[in-house]
Formats: sequence, structure tokens, C-alpha cells
Amino acid sequence: MSVEQLPRTIWWEDNAVHMIDQTRLPLQGDVLVCNTYEGVIVAIKTLAVRGAPAIGAAGALGVALWSSTEGMGFDSAGDDYLSAAMSVCDELADARPTAVNLSREVNRLRTIIEQSAAEGLGPETISELLIAEGHKVMEEDEAANRALGDYGAALFDGPTKFLTHCNAGSLATTFYGTALGVIYSAHAQGKVEHVWVDETRPVNQGGRLTAWELLFAGVPAQLICDNMAAFVMGEGLVDAVVVGADRICANGDAANKIGTYGLAIIAKEHNVPFYIAAPSTTFDLNLAEGRQIEIEVRDSEEIEGVTVSGTFDVTSPEMSTAFDKMTMEGPAEIPMSKGHHMTIVRKGGGFAFDAWFKNTPTHVACFNPAFDVTPAKYIAGYITERGVITADEIVSKIS
Repeated sequence: MSVEQLPRTIWWEDNAVHMIDQTRLPLQGDVLVCNTYEGVIVAIKTLAVRGAPAIGAAGALGVALWSSTEGMGFDSAGDDYLSAAMSVCDELADARPTAVNLSREVNRLRTIIEQSAAEGLGPETISELLIAEGHKVMEEDEAANRALGDYGAALFDGPTKFLTHCNAGSLATTFYGTALGVIYSAHAQGKVEHVWVDETRPVNQGGRLTAWELLFAGVPAQLICDNMAAFVMGEGLVDAVVVGADRICANGDAANKIGTYGLAIIAKEHNVPFYIAAPSTTFDLNLAEGRQIEIEVRDSEEIEGVTVSGTFDVTSPEMSTAFDKMTMEGPAEIPMSKGHHMTIVRKGGGFAFDAWFKNTPTHVACFNPAFDVTPAKYIAGYITERGVITADEIVSKIS
């Protein structure tokens, strides 16, 4: 197995947006097909597609999808078309607030719509331009990831013990990855001794996604709980921490998955260099410092319980009849006590289920920020497709 055999995260096919459903990985490999831009928004909000570069591409393709479907119902790209298109762009850009890539790529296509309409181009021509630009967004992202991967790998001279948090791999981008892109490039050069993978509560992107990617790519790795990172650093088992980012301010403050800030403090205490790997599109020079970043707060259900999914086969004619009847009209919601819930649906010759099981006290109060901000003073360098830079070089080298 190798990184090159990983599935593409998101792609355009048959006038629809296709994506790997990351809520069901690693035990199920389902593909979502979005035929409407609203479907893309749902996929972004529910984390079916996640990671700053990946949701940026999803936003761009969502705009193109609207134009090539609903937008074709307009006779011309007049005021009504423009009003509808701008509303769609606003909805997509606002689907998740913290990662700058989403609004950046949506606005990239918004500009094409405005300029094309001003030139008198029709909806069909505009749609072709938007689809082409969506493909360009994906191609540029992959190229940036591969370039920053090589720059990052060059930081390390020999076998290195890495630690990473959340999933900044191929699944978080259109392909290859940012933090894991560095690790993939280093692995190809024989520079990876070991990778420690933080599970990344509450959604477990590290345990579900990063661990799966590294296994797939043949990179030696072990999964640990988030609160074990200080222990493994204290034991001298980590040479470098490499993580991704969702937004980086002009002064170098960086927003990333919750838990990153604490990890950076631990790394500094143990004299372990802490690197951010991100393409230039993740830098937001309009924000001077991290306190200006809007932090998304998500549903408390993510920390009140656990989400599981899987498939099963029936083992008797009686079971087959029962489940066939249950699901003959579509997904069947199973009544459960204690707040648990489960849905069962026919899948091929068997059945699939999605469930959520509560494991906290009823009515417990929860606070679920999805990101935190790591101050620039804890970051040794920013690994980009333009090279490795320091906080002092951001304004001059990122435009």
C-alpha cells in the first residue's frame, strides 16, 4: 500500500459533487453524491467533508454545482441570476466559520460570476467557467500539498519520531495532505522512524482518519489518547510535532483542531519543535491576531456520546424477512431508551446502521469549541508550498 493509492477526497463527475463520507470511515467506505448545493452544505456542516483545503474545494464545487443545475433555469445572467448566485455563495461561505479556505475559494468563484455577468456572458458559459475553476482549485491544492511536503521533509536529516493531531492528511485536502504530506514525503525519503497519532476528541479524526491513512500508506504509527502526548514527549519519544491549520493570522497565530494549543505548550516544555503545515491559502492576512478568529462551537452531542456505523448480514430467513419489512420504505429509525438512537437501511445484500449512544449523564451541560488558537510564539515554523517560514516572514512571503 502507498499514499498514492488513497482515494480522492472530493471530485466532480456527471454534473455532481462526489466525496468520501468521512463520518463513516474507517469501517465503511461510502461515497456521497451531492446533486444540489444544499447537499454540499449539509456535507460540510456534518463533517462528511472536513479539513480546511477540502472544504474550500467543496465550497467552490458547490457554487459550480448550483450554476450548472439551478442557475441554468435563468434566461440570462441578469439581476435575478446574480442575486440568486450571490445568495448561494453566501450560504456556502458561511457553512463553517473558522477555516478561511472555505470563504476564500467560494469568493474566488463569486468573482468569476460577477465579472462574467458584467461581460454579458450567459449562464451556460459561466457554468463552464466555474466548473473549470473548481477543477483548478483541486489541482492547485494537490500541487501545494506535494510541494510543502517536500519542504517539510527537508527539515529532518534522519529517522524522525513525529507526533500529529487531528487529521491533516489526504482526507483533509483534495489529495496528499499537509501535516501528513510532510510525513508522507519524509517516509518516502526514509526519514520516518515512527508517528504518534493523537486520537483527537471529541470526533476522533486522529483515531478514525489519520490512523487509517497511515496504515494505508504503510507508515509506522501508533494511536494514543490526547492526554498521553505529554507522557510520550517526556519519555523522549517525539522529535517533532507537525499539525495542520484552519486559519493563520498575519502575526502567525494559528487556529487548528481543539487540543492543538495545549499540545504546543507541552512541546515547548519538552524542547520539541512544533510546526504548522499549511498552504498559503490558509493564511489570512486580513486578521492581525488570533483573537479575531471566529471559533466554531458545535453540537454538544459530539461530547455527550459516541457515533458508530457499520454493516451486518442476516443469518436466517426470519431475520431477513424482519429487516426487509423494517426497511422496505427506506431508513428505519429504531426506538431506543436513554437518548440513544439508531437507523438501519438496506445496503447491497445486507444492512447498514448508523447510531449514537449516550454515555454521559442526562441533562449534563456541555461546551464544545471545535478549534483553539496557538500563539505564534509556540510555533517553530510554517511549512508552506513556498518554503518554511517564520512568523516574522508571513506578511512578506504570503500574499
